[in-house]
Amino acid sequence: MSATKCLLACALATLLPGCVTVRAQQRAALADPIMAFDSEPRAEALRAHAIENREGSSGGSGVAGGGCGCN
Repeated sequence: MSATKCLLACALATLLPGCVTVRAQQRAALADPIMAFDSEPRAEALRAHAIENREGSSGGSGVAGGGCGCN
């Protein structure tokens, strides 16, 4: 019984810090382009588009369309 309580306490300790409400003032800081995973999102989008057209397929990037470039 003690091991079950310990496991439950550990699970709660790891899950509860993720529950947070973000205020409107804080959203501007989180939406800053510096927070993006890609340092150059436009350049990455152009590169992905060129690769999809060259390879004749699109996949894994969430873009629908054919390989001919005539989306």
